[in-house]
Amino acid sequence: MNYWLMKSEPSTFSIDALSAAPKQQTFWDGVRNYQVRNMMRDDMKVGDLAYFYHSSCDEPGITGVVKIVRGAYPDHTAFDPKDPHFDADSKPDAPRWLMVDVQLQQRFSRIITLDELRKHADKKLKDMLLLKRGNRLSITPVSAAHWKFIMSLA
Repeated sequence: MNYWLMKSEPSTFSIDALSAAPKQQTFWDGVRNYQVRNMMRDDMKVGDLAYFYHSSCDEPGITGVVKIVRGAYPDHTAFDPKDPHFDADSKPDAPRWLMVDVQLQQRFSRIITLDELRKHADKKLKDMLLLKRGNRLSITPVSAAHWKFIMSLA
């Protein structure tokens, strides 16, 4: 099993929105980074777990856990000119962008804030990609050791 951290701006899609979705499940669309697309395609598998992370907000942090319930498949939003994620160069017969389906597994009773995670950056969370300077990827892998430690904070 692999572990991940998946970022979303709560003004765009929040853990509240996922909680309200039928079966607490939906697609994770809008990825427009080749490195992230390749991880979704090559490494992310059904059954993997991911932290749901709220970014670009007053209190960024981990809000819960989702499970990957459908592996990578073409992101239909790339084909819709009315969608903010539209990409004129992505075609249904040659899709450029992918998405996965996620289902809420656990909603934390509190946000594990970015500041709290940073306090552990030198020891327990050393080398966690989220805490690296300049890392702006929307999905990053999380090591089993980091996963276990963060779960102990929840």
